[in-house]
Amino acid sequence: MIKNLLRKNIRELTPYSCARDEFSGVAEVFLDANENFKTYSSYDFNRYPDPHCTLLRKQLDKKLGLPFDNTVIGNGSDELIDNLIRSFCEPKQDKIIIMNPTYGAYKVFADINDVETVFVNYKKNFEIDFPLLEQTIENENNLKLLFICSPNNPTGRAEEIETIEKIIKIFKGIVIVDEAYAEFSDKESCVKLVQKYENLVVLKTLSKCFAAAGIRAGIMISNLEIVSVINNMKAPYNVSSSTQIEALKILDQTSKIYQQRDEVIERRKRYFEKFKSLNYVKKIYDSDANFLLMEVEDSTYLCKKLQDKKIIIRNRTKDLYLKNCVRITIGSEEECLAVFDAIKGVENERK
Repeated sequence: MIKNLLRKNIRELTPYSCARDEFSGVAEVFLDANENFKTYSSYDFNRYPDPHCTLLRKQLDKKLGLPFDNTVIGNGSDELIDNLIRSFCEPKQDKIIIMNPTYGAYKVFADINDVETVFVNYKKNFEIDFPLLEQTIENENNLKLLFICSPNNPTGRAEEIETIEKIIKIFKGIVIVDEAYAEFSDKESCVKLVQKYENLVVLKTLSKCFAAAGIRAGIMISNLEIVSVINNMKAPYNVSSSTQIEALKILDQTSKIYQQRDEVIERRKRYFEKFKSLNYVKKIYDSDANFLLMEVEDSTYLCKKLQDKKIIIRNRTKDLYLKNCVRITIGSEEECLAVFDAIKGVENERK
């Protein structure tokens, strides 16, 4: 099935390889890659990074239970999204499905690759509209990929694993579940399903819960066939040595990270109630992520007033169903209190 979904040139691609791919021992003299023999750092940055991220993938298996053979590391999840579209979608011919509203990068990468986007709107309560999804799948030709973000950005809603399975069963292309915010949710991860369904890809990241957005480390989990495809077509040294080193350090602190995650969840619950008490806030949505989505009196005015106080939040008023909605990240206690007080100040001045 997977082979038939691939672009012809990707299916026939001879991947880039280096001499170290052909060597299984422990080398002592490296004269194969025209590197500088001298390093000016405390690390061996004069050498190219491990293209397979072997140590990092082993640590992800050990610490997070992400199976070693089924993972690919990307320069952020965005690189993996781009690579998936480039691998499966023929420009000017194939299409992807995006649930709407959601993370904007899926469409951006589709546009870059000249691939058409077909939007399937959520219901107004942000549940999946299965009759509409099934109708779209039946009526549209050349559908290759379906992206679903769970928990969803910007709505904060996570899907039950049974819901994801239902999508996998009705869509004959590749279903890509973006779990960037999954650590903040009590819903079950879809990772365990990759061994059950050949058309499933799960994306994770170290950018959110693991507080490492700056090092750019995304994770793809899928069956061996899709993993092989992405490994063959990705850039040869796509994840830097510094990223791999820092990621390993971060994964050594998982107990501390999960403790901080629990604090974020507790703070999210408290500030849900605090924001809800403000008259300026018209509606606030339940969240399975590290942010809150709320409807306010005037989102554009509010964002401008907060910027004047050097506070930045996200205005989502242009998104489907989200007129006058803002998305606020759950930061530190001081940050959350600052934005709460600022919104309260705007409320008071409007009285």
